[in-house]
Parts: sequence; structure tokens; C-alpha cells
Amino acid sequence: MRSSAWFTAAELEEASTLLQELIRFDTSNPPGDEAAAIARLAEHCRALGLEPKIVGAYEERPNLVAKFAADPARRTGRPLILSCHIDVVPADAARWTHPPFSGHDDGTCIWGRGAIDMKGFATMAITALGKLIREKVPINRDVIFVAVSDEEAGTRLGSKWLVEERPDLLGGDPEYVINEVGGFTVHQNGHRFYPVQVAEKGVAWLTLSIEGKPGHSSLPAKDSAVSKLARAIEAIAAAKLPWHAGPEAMNFLKGFAKPQGRLAEMVAPLFAHPVIGPRLLPLAISDPSRRASVEAILRNTANPTCLHGSDSINMLPGCASVDIDGRLAPGQTADDLIRELHAVVRPVLGNDYDLYVLQESEAVSFPTDTALYREIVATMQSVDPAGHVVPSIIPGFTDSRNYAKLGAHCYGFYPLQLPPDLDFASLFHGDDERIPVAGFHWGIETLTEMLFRFLR
Repeated sequence: MRSSAWFTAAELEEASTLLQELIRFDTSNPPGDEAAAIARLAEHCRALGLEPKIVGAYEERPNLVAKFAADPARRTGRPLILSCHIDVVPADAARWTHPPFSGHDDGTCIWGRGAIDMKGFATMAITALGKLIREKVPINRDVIFVAVSDEEAGTRLGSKWLVEERPDLLGGDPEYVINEVGGFTVHQNGHRFYPVQVAEKGVAWLTLSIEGKPGHSSLPAKDSAVSKLARAIEAIAAAKLPWHAGPEAMNFLKGFAKPQGRLAEMVAPLFAHPVIGPRLLPLAISDPSRRASVEAILRNTANPTCLHGSDSINMLPGCASVDIDGRLAPGQTADDLIRELHAVVRPVLGNDYDLYVLQESEAVSFPTDTALYREIVATMQSVDPAGHVVPSIIPGFTDSRNYAKLGAHCYGFYPLQLPPDLDFASLFHGDDERIPVAGFHWGIETLTEMLFRFLR
């Protein structure tokens, strides 16, 4: 694979230091409190000669937008956005090897909440953009660096607010967005793959509510609201919802199959079959963690999360409920998921429950026949000729679902060179989140190379 070309060792070390600084801002959401981290990025932008705009619904939950403007005489395309979010999910320090907001560097990895998701990309993007500015690269479109708040809690105060309230800062009609979850190494059967996100599942956040007879909890109550809710939760957790192997998921699976020989290519289409596909998957992917990640893009999913019941330990509540994080395969709706959950819950509870929608957003998908996607593929082939770029769909959501409303094509391209023994998926929202320093530096080089090629 290609060695470093754009940056000196000292410049890459500066990027590592910036990442450590960002990690040390505790931006756990809730409550968020991203202002100090945003201020640090604004300071960095000013040092590059940019004029950052800090805007938002609340002073303590701001968003940053900084534009590197193209010469009007050279401008041939609509803006490109480099997007990141600064908030992170909470971390239980007692479960971590190193404190989650320490930014500890052990010589191999930088540890901390946000190292991967996604202060790492914030650092990578602003470092790459800074190099283009310092080298006075003549660009063919405006490049807009965006750092938002509140992605982890649904994007309401972050990218959603920007798209709805200040689309002018985003160029009005950006053509492309580069965002998270893509470009990292996946090792499989002796091959290196680089998934690039072109689609993400939709969201259906639901509440399952059950009425019950309130009373004193010292008396037996086999059919209390809580007992019935527990049975429903157990049924949902154990359920395998129907198979939905759409085009996005199939393109992802076929991309992994192609380099592995004719037999794998012939077998791959069978994953689309609603009966054969679920039986074939365990044979094709033996590792349970990786299999779960793939299976999540082939079904709607529903995970019970937040419980609500009595405010007093010695009182049976008149109502008990659970919030359910539902994710929708492309083409599916919240109503589709509710129908699937009725088939799971009714055998347990009959009709003695309510199931309703808290929040819904549809899945989004973007074409691969674009100039930016082609350049991503070409760049990856130049930095790792033996690697394979695969269009991917993720089971979660990102800020891309909001940028899509402006007509932008959004791609998850956060290049990271990863070793085979690192369970990358487990680092997202997991304990001991960390980023390999060498792979992070490789990613900075790779993103810079891609931008240089695409923007000239």
C-alpha cells in the first residue's frame, strides 16, 4: 500500500494532538454541551484563514460551519460538505481500560469516547482541508466543513436544524456530503475490503404501552402491567422479523462475494430469498458479531430500550411501557414494522396493549454513478491496489438523512487502515473505543489525496 506523501511526521503528530484535545471535551449526549469543543474547532479554522460561523438553537448546543471558497472563475460544481458530529454517547469509566475522556495515547492507539465516532473524522477532515488551503490548491467548488451537535440523540439541534433553518450556510444546494461510516478496512478470507456507505436504514422509534390494575406490590400480581410488559419484551428480543433483502443490501453482499470466486458470486443472489437467505447466512458468516451486523441490514429490527413504570417501589403501576428503537430496511415504514411487531406481541398479550410511533424517518439511498463515488473508488485503488471498494448500507442513521433533503449525494468515507484482529464494529458506542494511530494517519493521507484529485 502507498506510503505517506502529503504530510510530514510533525504535521501528523499535530493531528493526533488535536484529536486528543477534542476527546478531552466531555460532549456526552445527553446533555451534549458541545460548545467548548466547537470553540476549539473554530480556533483551528481561524488559524487556517477560514471564518467559521457558529449557529444553533441554543448557545450551549452550537454548530460550526466554515467555507473554503473556490475562485468563481474556476467554480464548476456545487458545494462539497465535509460533515462530522461532535457529540458522543455516554461512557461508563469503570468499564474502560483508560479513562474515556483522557485521549490516552499508548503508542499504538488513541483511546477515548469519540475517537472513532466521530471526533476522529472531525480531525481528519479539518486536517485534510487545511493542507489544501496551505498548498493553495485551486479547487473547482466550495468546500464546507460542518461540525454539528446532537447527532447521537436524533440530529434535531444539529444537522436537522441547519438544513431547516440555515441551508444558506450549507451552500443552499450542496451536491455532495462526505460523512461517517465507510472507508475502513474489513478483512475477510484473505481479502481487504473498503465499504463506502451509500445507504442507511430508516428509523421508527416506538412505544409499547400496557394498562394494568394498580395496587400494593406486597400482594401477588401475575398479570400486572409490568409482568405483561416483561413477557412482551422477551418475545420482541427473541423474534426474528421478516427478511427484507433489498437492492442496497444485495449490492453490499455481492460486492464482498465477487473477489472470492465464482462459487461465492453464484451463491450471493440466494441471500435475497426470504427462506433460503436466513438459513444461508450462518453458513456464510461464522463469526456471530459480524453476522449480526450483516443480518441487521436484511431485516427491520426492534430493540426494547427505555422502561417506564411505577415511581414507587411498593406500588404496582397502572401503566407500564417500553420505548423501542426500530430500524427500517429501505422501502419499509413504521407501519410495516408495527405490523411485524403485532405478529410477535399479540400471541403473548392478545390485544391488551398499544403500540405507537414516537419518531419516524425513512431510509435513504444514494447512487454510485457519480463523480465523487468514482473518485473514491479510484483513490482507494491507488492507495491499496489489492483492496476492494464495496457500496454499503448501515443499520444506524447519520446526519446524511438530513442533508439528503437538500438534494445532496451523501457518502460515508472515513478512511481507516485497520488490523485484522480489531473488532471495529464493537468500538461504536462500546467500551474502550480507540483509533489506531497509524491507520488514522493513513486515513488523513488518503482523504487528502481523494480531495486533491476530485477538487482540481
